[in-house]
Amino acid sequence: MAVTAQRPEFADLLSLETIDRDIFRGSCHDGAPMRAFGGQVAAQAQIAAGRTVEPDRWMHSLHGYFLRPGRTDAPILYLVERIRDGRSFSTRRVSAVQNGETIFSMSASFQRPRDTAEEHQLKAPDVPLPETLRRWWGPIDEAPEYRPFLLIDVRSIPSGAEGAAHRPAFDPALAAADGMPRQNVWVRVDQPLPDDPLLHACALTYLSDLTLASTASLPYGAGPGRVDVVSLDHAMWFHRPFRADDWLLFAQDSPSVGGARGLSRGTFFTRDGQLVASAIQEAGLLRR
Repeated sequence: MAVTAQRPEFADLLSLETIDRDIFRGSCHDGAPMRAFGGQVAAQAQIAAGRTVEPDRWMHSLHGYFLRPGRTDAPILYLVERIRDGRSFSTRRVSAVQNGETIFSMSASFQRPRDTAEEHQLKAPDVPLPETLRRWWGPIDEAPEYRPFLLIDVRSIPSGAEGAAHRPAFDPALAAADGMPRQNVWVRVDQPLPDDPLLHACALTYLSDLTLASTASLPYGAGPGRVDVVSLDHAMWFHRPFRADDWLLFAQDSPSVGGARGLSRGTFFTRDGQLVASAIQEAGLLRR
């Protein structure tokens, strides 16, 4: 009798084992060879923090620092400190520890949702719909072997993700008059996720780390002596409810590169133009 391989689940990438009160254990897949993918480390740290907070409080912000490269051949311990629980907000600090060293540190804040009359938002850019663009990787069912990134769908605007680089070449026209490199991509988890706001927030952090740092390196990434990027820190703000398994437009720019560091910013919009999250990341730019 033939055995059918079980379809992998994106939620499994963020699953953690409970070791003790406020102590959790996880493992990560490759980002670079033998280096844990930073977006997964940050997302697992969010999961750890969220498990110590009352379920009626949703994560609204996180600030994290990548301190050392994580490895894929050893587990990661997530140690949570309960900094404060107020009437509306809860604050947590998480340390991701591997082989006795802290590889990632994060502060996260949770809020009990509230409705207010005051509201405004940035307008979403006018871009082609994701169905008109080419995806970076094939669907998981068509993959000859399991790769975690096949569980997500990313489509560049304009579609220029060629070869192994998986990102568009720098287009001077996108820099506009202010000189900033820009890139816009549609992203989503390519399978239905459970109705858990924390899981969707963590999934979005995972997705944000795929392209945000590379925005700063777009003008310098082609030809001999190309620039590689290493994430230094990452911050997210979650403004409105959303689903990470629905299409989200990630509009990104880079206001500054200098001192071997590049700053990138991004905003996430739903298909109907709702601004649901913002992200900022600084990366080290390393020339080969």
